[in-house]
Amino acid sequence: MKKVITYGTFDLFHIGHLNILKRAKSLGDYLVVAVSTDEFNTGKHKQCVYPYSHRAQIVEAIRCVDEVIPETSWEQKIDDIRKHSIDIFVIGEDWAGKFDFLKDYCEVVYLPRTKSISTTSIRNTVKNGKSIT
Repeated sequence: MKKVITYGTFDLFHIGHLNILKRAKSLGDYLVVAVSTDEFNTGKHKQCVYPYSHRAQIVEAIRCVDEVIPETSWEQKIDDIRKHSIDIFVIGEDWAGKFDFLKDYCEVVYLPRTKSISTTSIRNTVKNGKSIT
């Protein structure tokens, strides 16, 4: 069985999130998703609309996701790879090169993001009173 892991905040869940999760799952048989906790996000000066418990439940309900774990620090990735016997680490291409150090532990894949969509763009659109199309 080939196991894949990815990380993210997954706030204001959108089609870009779904696309990256589906692509990640297509690389293996079992997908572990680490969802950033509220405390970890606070340390990154990032505020979510939804609390961790809601974001984790949303991600857990997606058919291609097999397991959800909390992301509590940048440093936990090597431990997660070992603990969950991960074969492939997947993250968006905007992080290209930043996680190459994990290649000592598993394959590292940088996936393309869905064009023209991001949580930030959704926030800005809603803040300006526009609808998402």
